[in-house]
Amino acid sequence: MDERTAAARVEELREQLNYHNYRYYVLDAPVVSDAEYDRLLRELGEIEAAFPQLVTPDSPTQRVGAPPASAFESYTHRQPMFSLANVSGDDELYAFDQRVKRTLGVPADSDIEYVAELKIDGLAISLTYENRKFVRGATRGDGASGEDITTNLRTVKAIPLAIYQPPVEGGGLFNTYNIPPLIEVRGEVYMLHEEFARINREREEAGEPTFANPRNSAAGSVRQLDSSVTARRNLAIFIYGLGYVEGARFDSHYEILRALKQWGFKTNPATRLCANIAQAREFIAEWGEKRDSLPYDIDGVVVKVNSLALQNELGYVARSPRWATAYKYPAIQETTVIRDILVNVGRTGAITPVAIMEPVVVGGVTVSRATLHNEDEIRRKDIRIGDTVVIQRAGDVIPQVVQVIMDKRIGNEVVFEMPDKCPICGGEVDRPEGEAVTRCVNIACPAQVKERIIHFASRGALNIEGVGPSHIDQLVEKGLILDPSGLYSLTLDDLLTLDRMGEKLAAKILASIAKSKGTTLPRLIYGLGIRHVGERISQILAERFGSVEGIEGAAEEELSNIDEIGAVIAESVAKFFGEAHNKEVLEKLRKAGVSPRLEKIESGSAIAGKTFVFTGTLEIMTREAAEEKVRLLDGRAASSVSKKTSFVVAGANAGSKLQKARDLNIPILTEEQFLEMAEKR
Repeated sequence: MDERTAAARVEELREQLNYHNYRYYVLDAPVVSDAEYDRLLRELGEIEAAFPQLVTPDSPTQRVGAPPASAFESYTHRQPMFSLANVSGDDELYAFDQRVKRTLGVPADSDIEYVAELKIDGLAISLTYENRKFVRGATRGDGASGEDITTNLRTVKAIPLAIYQPPVEGGGLFNTYNIPPLIEVRGEVYMLHEEFARINREREEAGEPTFANPRNSAAGSVRQLDSSVTARRNLAIFIYGLGYVEGARFDSHYEILRALKQWGFKTNPATRLCANIAQAREFIAEWGEKRDSLPYDIDGVVVKVNSLALQNELGYVARSPRWATAYKYPAIQETTVIRDILVNVGRTGAITPVAIMEPVVVGGVTVSRATLHNEDEIRRKDIRIGDTVVIQRAGDVIPQVVQVIMDKRIGNEVVFEMPDKCPICGGEVDRPEGEAVTRCVNIACPAQVKERIIHFASRGALNIEGVGPSHIDQLVEKGLILDPSGLYSLTLDDLLTLDRMGEKLAAKILASIAKSKGTTLPRLIYGLGIRHVGERISQILAERFGSVEGIEGAAEEELSNIDEIGAVIAESVAKFFGEAHNKEVLEKLRKAGVSPRLEKIESGSAIAGKTFVFTGTLEIMTREAAEEKVRLLDGRAASSVSKKTSFVVAGANAGSKLQKARDLNIPILTEEQFLEMAEKR
């Protein structure tokens, strides 16, 4: 291929990829599978590697990040990013409407047209485009200036690197919006519940403190000095308005939202044009009931005067516009009493304090425990044993202690002190400088041994059915196993020494252990418990190297050059496979007959490119097996139902996911229908 041919193909591929991004992120209607998209992206990357002079900053391949920064530079917004005043309750909402009318000098009983939008619980950002190209991204900061986080925002796939003019479909008003030469759009970066759960699960498994909620996780992700960390977290964004713009004029906010969507930006479909404040109130009430069905967090509804002329007339007060307000939903909170603070020792030695509380129902779930993350968090909130506290749980967010009710203190509360010795083995503990986590440094600590084996046998890893934490506790205490490889040398007599263990259950466990020898390579990698390596990174390593031996022989530099890996994970992986004890365990696993397979993903099936959610009890196969079948057939298995869900597979006793699928008119399959679909090509 000569340069001229390469340049033509590059333009063709970029056009196709930009179109598919638009279909996926803006219209929620992809027309190709993820595998096909990846093939196009891979082809583009290969051509650009052969002809580096053809690489441009707005190419779809240029989302991988850059070397870590030492600090973020300040960025002054061309037009200030104002915050919104809040209202709570109907009285305050109607009072806002009356203030608008008084300021405009119109009758109190007249109608003002409003736009009602969901208030996403994320991080406000500004994106600047010059001649269609994305050139700057910044946080809100103090409204006048924020931090320049352009490199990090380039990794967010829903942010177009170049404003895309989609093909005209059906004519109409959308065709009238020309793309301005300079435009600054405003949006909210957020994190889906599913992604939040994945990240927290991986952090917990790696002995790192978990994020308190999706908003903190999203905000922390876009402010990483190492943009490769941001790239590994699947952040999302909704664009909700314009800031500074040259070369375009609009009459209303709703018109701006239509133009933004035409230009390829992701806008929230749950937005309504309201003829008056009463209709806005109906929207607020509707989403107050439906908010738990969303795959992301909202904390209210934003109500804006639609007419831009009226907005200009209303103006601003202090740092807030008079023409908009945020109706805040009440948080899902309860009060309870902390009876004790215990510490858990994880498989990496991380010592995590946990509040033991009087059980209380929060958002329909009984809560009796809440992680306190680390010593600094306890000190910052001044949490003591015996305190009455406010706890909070929203959607899929883990319970958290919001604050102590100081007025309830009576003087006999006990200040918690982190142990100076490991509570399990009595060994030394250490808190490295610059880290928030205290760790047991004894690698032979029984808690770490137990937790590593529990992780190895867990559903997401080797999936050894019947082997639970209580069994592993006893096996380690009795000296029958010292590491995960010891599971494969267990005998029937060994298992029969355990409490409440009969021959039938023991035989079932041995059969499950034997079956796990033929596990998949990603599951084995994940089961090894390598710090920073969760399910996604395990899959990437498996596909890149094809065997455990291949990863063992990889240099740290080679690992760090893999997309989504980066320096931190590469160092952790190289260190793990270079450690003598780990090499010994891997050799034991090989001798025990553990022979993982790398299953080939099949394209062309009826499942390819579609997203499935499983709910209820399946009878023919386990949910894990069903989800793995979807992945191997080039589909996607998700944990929550959303507009992007293609099918919901419902087993016995299906719950809220089934109802949500009905509400969204998503096709519902039985297990048998799913298996029939899996056979189709």
